[in-house]
Amino acid sequence: MNTEKALAIFSNFAVEDEVVDIRPFGGGHINDTYLVTCANSKYTLQRINDAVFTRPVQVMENILRITRHLAAKISAAGGDPTRETLNVILTRDGGNHYHDEDAGYFRVFTFVDGARSYPKVEQPVHFYNAARAFGKFQNMLSDFPAAELHETIPNFHNTVSRYNDLLKAAESDTAGRRASVEAELQFALDRKDKCALILNAIEAGEVPVRVTHNDTKYDNILIDDESGEGICIIDLDTVMPGSMLYDYGDSLRFGTNAGAEDDQNLDNVYCDLELFEQFTKGYLEVLGKELTDREIELMPMAGQIITLECGMRFLTDHLNGDTYFRIHRPDHNLDRARAQFKLVADMEARCDEMMAIVNKYKEIYC
Repeated sequence: MNTEKALAIFSNFAVEDEVVDIRPFGGGHINDTYLVTCANSKYTLQRINDAVFTRPVQVMENILRITRHLAAKISAAGGDPTRETLNVILTRDGGNHYHDEDAGYFRVFTFVDGARSYPKVEQPVHFYNAARAFGKFQNMLSDFPAAELHETIPNFHNTVSRYNDLLKAAESDTAGRRASVEAELQFALDRKDKCALILNAIEAGEVPVRVTHNDTKYDNILIDDESGEGICIIDLDTVMPGSMLYDYGDSLRFGTNAGAEDDQNLDNVYCDLELFEQFTKGYLEVLGKELTDREIELMPMAGQIITLECGMRFLTDHLNGDTYFRIHRPDHNLDRARAQFKLVADMEARCDEMMAIVNKYKEIYC
């Protein structure tokens, strides 16, 4: 989308300030984002990828309700809701999004200045602070009725469903790539039983359904430039009913990986136990008293399961011809899948050490 079109779309939102610049911003896999700089303020304009989020109206209904709930909680606690949660800018006719017949669905948020997201953990204390922020996010939503939220992507963290999607992709072999990924496919097949572990615990009533973020990558939190605190959780498209194990596990998947999510050198990929401990400490410090014994017991497994799930999603997309995740080189999704599976294997090898760390902070905070 060119600048002229972006400006025309932005003009439909209730911003009474002169636009001085619009440019692409960020590097997400799914949505297209633009930074809009005005004379006295900044905003993010984002096109919702409706090929991924096929119910964009429901996505925005969820986000508006969640952010208003969070803003009220933050204000009541004496915080700053203009920095500690996303703020939706309504359209000139009062809508929470704008639909352009040609370009799609758009929303605008106020830009949080003086903070940034990081593609990788640079300081362990930042990861500890991120854990505290994710725990606080979940605490503030503990009294929000989860059943009233739309399921914006059905079965998003249904690991069994993701496993079955992979089997279907391998069977159909749409892009003719199966022959080159038999080792990766077998890695997933060997872990079939692991896929149902969290789901079975939910069905048994051992793990409660909560309002969860469901995409708690480290780059989905803004870290304050001065204090190093995690101040604002972003990318709320997947906020819906789920398990805290999804959020905890996905944070470990992304944040404890010593390599990159798409690292082609698998020697770089392993679970950094120092970062695992920092995150676990921060998370249980804030949320520990709210968790059940079974949730705590499954915490070391959560990282394995969600990392396996994500690897299967990348491998499925590779087999399907790269129709979901944005790629930047040939076999990019395969590289991502291989890195995830290497991380799963390392987490499996370190599971006892991880359990010892969880138990250490369970004794202190739970």
